[in-house]
Amino acid sequence: MLTLETITDRDQWNAALRALPRPHVLQTWEWGEFKRITTGWQPQRLAFRRGDTLVALASVGVRSVGPLKVLYAPKGPTLADHDPATVREVLAALQALARRSGAIWLKVDPDVIAATGVPGESDDTPHANGRTWQAALTDADWRFSADQVQFRNTICLDLTASEDDLLAAMSQNTRRKVRVAEKKGVTVRQGSAADLPLLYDLYRTTGERDHFLIRPPDYYERAWRSFMEAGLAQPLIAEADGVAIAHVILFHFGQTCWYFYGASSNESRERMPNYLLQWEAIRWAKAQGYRVYDFWGAPNTFDEADSMWGVYEFKRGFRGVVNRHIGAWDYAPFPPLYTAYARAWPKVLGWLRRRGNRNTV
Repeated sequence: MLTLETITDRDQWNAALRALPRPHVLQTWEWGEFKRITTGWQPQRLAFRRGDTLVALASVGVRSVGPLKVLYAPKGPTLADHDPATVREVLAALQALARRSGAIWLKVDPDVIAATGVPGESDDTPHANGRTWQAALTDADWRFSADQVQFRNTICLDLTASEDDLLAAMSQNTRRKVRVAEKKGVTVRQGSAADLPLLYDLYRTTGERDHFLIRPPDYYERAWRSFMEAGLAQPLIAEADGVAIAHVILFHFGQTCWYFYGASSNESRERMPNYLLQWEAIRWAKAQGYRVYDFWGAPNTFDEADSMWGVYEFKRGFRGVVNRHIGAWDYAPFPPLYTAYARAWPKVLGWLRRRGNRNTV
């Protein structure tokens, strides 16, 4: 039988999380604090033990909806192994937590791969861990969530290969554009907290050009600064003729480095700065000892009509592996309440977005 312990010390939590296989940065102490301060999600950091053995960790955000609550574990829980009995025990413990909390729903989104490759193509390969989780979730009456907060699919690059092999594996077009940027005088430097205004200005420009909503400057200032100060984020800035023209912001934890944010100016796009930036980001992550570079996001539907198709083609040129995750699942202790909430929530969310408030999840 599992016992639950609440961890209240940052170093203890992050050390325990690092010791588990493939922990996600969204389960770190810093991410829980960031969401608490910016959006009101109160983190509960739970350790699941069998005797003295740590079985799993889950940083669960809690938010009040009137007298009730909603709970969400972004990219969690994280397990020491994916033995079917252990998965079911952890889910049962989380269900009990949801009932005790009077939750409308509890959403989990474990970083578990259902399959690799593109559906229907020769590299399409199911994963046993994904089957284990999907069976356990279905059997315990969890529902595949209509609200997939994080990307379900992504592309990951194996950084244990040599730089020469990584470069050679790129598509010919991608490799050529990396060289074009170098020949046209693009250079890449590491950024710091002093560059935060510049990073936001480029990000705002990108949002205006590509028509996506961005949050106020304070949100990004807090996210980027706090992770940089914790040693969990690194900006890289591309410059030409002494002017910043693009950037990436990498988040990193455990064995993985994620390409979380990227931006570019409206000038010098013909110099292909984003291609050189990605290559330098990959080189930086490898030099720091990370084993996986996660491009953070791929289409839900692998079709040219998908809104992410252009970005996907850019990322795919670096020749990583497509990872399709099991996605987010909801547990509803009180099904009629969940149904009523599910009907009302899209209208509330639309109203919030019309007011420009993206701080909903």
